[in-house]
Amino acid sequence: MQFEVRRETWPLARTFRISRGARTEAVVVVAAITEGGVTGLGECVPYAHYGETVEGVMADIEGLRGDLTNGLDRAALQQRLPAGAARNAVDCALWDLEAKRSGRRAWQIAGIPEPRKIVTVETVSLDEVDAMRESARKISHKPVLKMKLAHEDALARIRAVHDGAPNSRIIVDANEGLDLPTLEAIAPELKALNVALLEQPLPAGQDGPLDGFQCAVPLCADESCHVTDDLPSLAGKYGYVNIKIDKTGGLTEALRLAAAAKAAGFGIMVGCMMGTSLGMAPAALVAQAAEFVDLDGPLWMARDREPGLVYENEFVYPPGADFWG
Repeated sequence: MQFEVRRETWPLARTFRISRGARTEAVVVVAAITEGGVTGLGECVPYAHYGETVEGVMADIEGLRGDLTNGLDRAALQQRLPAGAARNAVDCALWDLEAKRSGRRAWQIAGIPEPRKIVTVETVSLDEVDAMRESARKISHKPVLKMKLAHEDALARIRAVHDGAPNSRIIVDANEGLDLPTLEAIAPELKALNVALLEQPLPAGQDGPLDGFQCAVPLCADESCHVTDDLPSLAGKYGYVNIKIDKTGGLTEALRLAAAAKAAGFGIMVGCMMGTSLGMAPAALVAQAAEFVDLDGPLWMARDREPGLVYENEFVYPPGADFWG
């Protein structure tokens, strides 16, 4: 068995902004596990907001070298590392390796139906009001858009995106950037502006006021929802959960979370960090059960992996056997 961990930097085609800052490149960590002449790959995005660094994630993955040599499998990995980017890269590499070695697709191993092409949002980055209107206009042919939001000029920005794309449904993602008075001010206006979902309006850990909060559209937990064990604390506050494999620590826990969320009555959204097609491919399997899908990371890249996922109009296709899983 051979094992490699590497850092990769992928430039973005344009600046991406959210309420916490801006970026011009995606920095990812890739785990590559080779056995029997076959290599399984997994990609993760270390996220500073969750206390992760590239160096720390790489060290955590390197720390598994002996365990992997001794046959560490996906089930044992769930106990060996906590949920997060490091576990995600290794978990997805193990899925890919098993699929390629067995000749079965990852979806078959997971026991889920054969994946199909699905509609993914495209994101309007946080910007000045007029710039967001113009950005929305450029992708107004998409049936669903996602927009980033901050506390300042919140309602004006939502109106601008609606003006730019009046026929598109809109997912508004605040990334914890609102306060309660702002939320109370915009909540009654959202439905008329074709908003379908409002993501994480208040900071995780400070979202108690959402319990029983009356909003014209459903609220979705993102930063407040990482793994299955988080679900009980979300009841009464959120109607949806945003599942990201970098938060769950891989496809294994993401599939578990999706099943548990659905059983508990939550709607499902599948999202992503800013990464390449390799980071989106496992999430595309989870997204088969989702009402809302946000896997547009590669659309922001100056270039993507080859082969990678195929994006066509509003659709993203599941990964081919020559790429992942």
